[in-house]
Amino acid sequence: MVAVAIAGCGETTFFAGRNLPPSQLTTRVLIAVQNPSALTKGALQIVDAYYDTRYKYNNTNVTYSISGYSGALPISIQNMPEEQTGAVYGYGDGSFTLINYGKENSSGAVKGLAGLSSSIFITRNQTFVVAAQQAAHVLTILNQSTGTSVSLGLPGVYRVSVNPGGTMALAFVENSNYVYYPRQLTAAQTIAYSGGSGTWPKAAVDCEPQNAPLWCLFQAQSPDSVDATGNSYGAPLTFDRPVKAVFSGDGGTAYVLNCGPECGGTASSVSMLPVSSMIFPIGQESGTLPTQAALNSSTIPVPGGASNALVSSSTMYIVGQQLMPDGFFAGNLTVMNLTSNTVGSPTSISDGQPGAVSRMILADDNTLWIAMTKCNNGERFETGQPDGCLTMYNTSSNSVTMLEPYLGDATGIAAVQGYHKVYAVQGGQVYIFSTADGSSINNQYVTVTGTAWDVAFMDSTTDSDNTVY
Repeated sequence: MVAVAIAGCGETTFFAGRNLPPSQLTTRVLIAVQNPSALTKGALQIVDAYYDTRYKYNNTNVTYSISGYSGALPISIQNMPEEQTGAVYGYGDGSFTLINYGKENSSGAVKGLAGLSSSIFITRNQTFVVAAQQAAHVLTILNQSTGTSVSLGLPGVYRVSVNPGGTMALAFVENSNYVYYPRQLTAAQTIAYSGGSGTWPKAAVDCEPQNAPLWCLFQAQSPDSVDATGNSYGAPLTFDRPVKAVFSGDGGTAYVLNCGPECGGTASSVSMLPVSSMIFPIGQESGTLPTQAALNSSTIPVPGGASNALVSSSTMYIVGQQLMPDGFFAGNLTVMNLTSNTVGSPTSISDGQPGAVSRMILADDNTLWIAMTKCNNGERFETGQPDGCLTMYNTSSNSVTMLEPYLGDATGIAAVQGYHKVYAVQGGQVYIFSTADGSSINNQYVTVTGTAWDVAFMDSTTDSDNTVY
């Protein structure tokens, strides 16, 4: 009714100066749907999250979707409501499509990606796209402002993390204990490194194009144990099956999540790396090559597991799987104080697939929501305990509510801020839950035809309402 009243008064914007979209809805949730029909492999449907309906509030024959979208098997939505933009990855065709939230249409797929990406992000200013293309063994970087791209060789690369400011990217190799980062080269470095790999710094994994390199991919610490001034500093630091990085609020620190035992390693932990020496835009980076960032880092043990995390102010919520004596893994949430760099005792939550990056999001009523996959393969299922894939954690009381019954893998979650509810995808369908007590809200009118995979709150006040970054 608010949307209609605004439209009736001749206004074309709502909060924060955002354009009133063609649907005239101001509380929209976007759903990525696979195989919605026999002729279409992917669609992006819009539902009214105020009334919890997939149609116009007063006309069941009027439904909404993103026009012009043609990606196949969409699996993730990178939600950027502050920029009125979303980026949807389609695993069926490798497309990475930009969505205009204000116009509710597709801005077209990003050009320059060859093959499938196992992990992909676009910077919030939409300048750089960074993709881990595991099958091709390359880290691909697209500069949309210049239309150029570079593919840096890194066998086994399977995940990337990009800081919110869009100035740093970290790459992770499956079953590896090292972290890598790309950096643009100065004109002097291009000349110096043009003689082939023998002229590259020891920390360089690949520089492209090789006859006049513009980018290089570096290991986070030089493998020859020599710093930029030629001084030896002992054995190079290694990580323990690192899988992802999240970033401090001020952007100065990257928290690398060491997956440890759930990824075939030894011990789970968080390693802190200074960002400044790894920034890739020319003129903004600081420090020389090879960087001493890993040398200057510290590592905090997290016994409960560390495969995903979310930073909120001076607190980091860390999710992981802990190997139990019977050989099964148990899900845990560990709270880390970023002021003192100390961690509390693990809290039991829903189990999940070891090493898989779960979905995490903060919502109303001081709640943190955690979505897992393969939750029925863990310790809880094996020992007859509740084993739903969705957990609600109250950050004030430190209490846990595990939502049952088991409804299948939880692959997406969105906080509808200000309305005390979350939308979640479980087992390929859309469900709604109250943030007050975790109870179910009627989802009859938001279910989809096909397989739902991800959800995003398009009209969130902040980009932090995003379970992928």
